[in-house]
Amino acid sequence: MARVAIVIVTYNSACEIGPCLDALAHIEDIQTVVIDNASYDDTSAEVNRRGVRLIANSDNKGFAAAVNQGVRATSAPYVLLLNPDARLQRGSASIAALLKPLEDPRTAATGGMLIGSDGKPQIGFMARNLPTPATLILELLGINRLWPRNPVNWHYRCLGKPGACEVEQPAGAFLMFSRSGYLTAGGFDERFYPVWFEDVDFCAKLKASGYRVCFVPDAVAIHSGGHSVGRLSVEIRQRYWYGSLLEYASKYYRPISVRAICFAVVLGAGFRALPGLMSGSWGGRKKVFKGYCAVVRLAFNRYL
Repeated sequence: MARVAIVIVTYNSACEIGPCLDALAHIEDIQTVVIDNASYDDTSAEVNRRGVRLIANSDNKGFAAAVNQGVRATSAPYVLLLNPDARLQRGSASIAALLKPLEDPRTAATGGMLIGSDGKPQIGFMARNLPTPATLILELLGINRLWPRNPVNWHYRCLGKPGACEVEQPAGAFLMFSRSGYLTAGGFDERFYPVWFEDVDFCAKLKASGYRVCFVPDAVAIHSGGHSVGRLSVEIRQRYWYGSLLEYASKYYRPISVRAICFAVVLGAGFRALPGLMSGSWGGRKKVFKGYCAVVRLAFNRYL
């Protein structure tokens, strides 16, 4: 039996999945499965061309459900969740680096170094602590962008932690976890549909179960990022992101904190919508307005 199962979830990933799978082709002691969420491009053809196991869904089940499918379809004691736009570097050495901390049964997950297309580490994304209400409020209001070195953002994005260390939330784009930890945590929560915050929630459940999570910079992958969601319209992306954020907040925070986050959603989304509402064609402004109204409804449906 293979020691590591590699689960890759695709959605219109024809341009990315080939290089991703090619980087895994000569690694021993792994089993790879691709879960495709009803792509309408040549993703399935690219996977089949390489002889990798493919589970093709007839509809988009969402990222979390597809991850759970992949884990159920494999049997290895460790699972590497890898995005199709991530290309593993150093092959077996990176796999071994992720596995080493998992030899301690108190550790349930490890995440590796992600390198962007510019050749720089994706600092602030590849390793984070779990978000607090203050974190999300500052993020929603754009304060973390205007003042990235504020104490809340500094802690959230692990900006002061060099090298290998214990963190709370490595990026789901390059995340290895033990099957035992996954089962204890109850897998990925499929209420986070179709995407976003399901990996944050999974790491939160691991922490609540008493497990540790580690960042391992010796494991490296090149990661372009956002290939699937980038093809969605801005309005749909906003609906998914804000919806999943509010789902996470409602699950983990007290009602008063959720209410504050809802107000921040309405205010922050308004700031982001303002340029589009003040310029462009009438059709464009109408589209922006409808998108903003959809976000406001999400917030009001929670607590406002």
